Amino acid sequence: MSRLDPLGERQEFIEAMEAQRELSSLGELGQQPAHDVPPTGVARPQQASLTPELPRSDVSLEDSRGRIYDRGHGGRLRDSEIRILADVGKFRVVATADLTHLACNGRSEEAQQDLQNLLRQGLIRKGTFAGPEQSSLELLTLTKRGYDLVSTCHMVTRNQAVYHGFGRSRDANHDADLYKLYRKGLLHVAKEGGRNPRVILDFEMIRKINRDIAKLGRDARPDIARHHGLRMVRNRIPVPDMRIEYEQPDGQTARIDLELVTEHYRGSSLADKVKAGFSLYTPRGEADRLRRILDGQELTAEIFSL
Repeated sequence: MSRLDPLGERQEFIEAMEAQRELSSLGELGQQPAHDVPPTGVARPQQASLTPELPRSDVSLEDSRGRIYDRGHGGRLRDSEIRILADVGKFRVVATADLTHLACNGRSEEAQQDLQNLLRQGLIRKGTFAGPEQSSLELLTLTKRGYDLVSTCHMVTRNQAVYHGFGRSRDANHDADLYKLYRKGLLHVAKEGGRNPRVILDFEMIRKINRDIAKLGRDARPDIARHHGLRMVRNRIPVPDMRIEYEQPDGQTARIDLELVTEHYRGSSLADKVKAGFSLYTPRGEADRLRRILDGQELTAEIFSL
């Protein structure tokens, strides 16, 4: 559910290791293109391979840890810790349990060690929020220092937005579910033989759409929608919670638009998302009820569960 009113291509990953392992964990292995030499201290591969290795020229590796420099203050980070920072930065907040289960393949002890190291270095912080049915939900976000490190060391692709800090408490559950939504979307990317995925959240798309409307005027909205790969619905431009752009085997850029639909959706809102062509997911077993809403409007759409 987009939190703002949306009135208002191909880019290679610098961090080939992050994207490649993310897809290989879902059964995808693909050759990656070569990359530019990274800034000092960045643990990234110098060239592509099915089993990428960290470069030896700019980092000192001991016990699988590389030295990352933060404005002159050294700190040792493992590949798995770098991946955590990148994942948390992409989504602003990630639930600790989801990160351990999905990104760390259930290796809870190792994941907790990584998290403790990142907390100790002041790169991430924890927060506790009310979860579903008033349960406690522990979330992670980057600190400003963590954000600066991810950005300046280019741990993500050049055009991948990175965020830090907790947003509004009432959005915590929704924002935390976006990471699970992303992992579901990666299944589709892997099935299509895609690689180099980039995630774009709703407020990034909204900002660009509003910028174009301010520049070109409201009458240009149909053209603006097409430019951004979206559709006009009821004289508005619905924006998905998340878009994943990725490279197809033929080198063309493809995208999937994903939307979290919840018990709060009214019939018109749900219908708009269907007409916009988004892939619909529900986080808490609402699929049957939502399908009945669509039946009442003579609409049909698949609604998947997270």
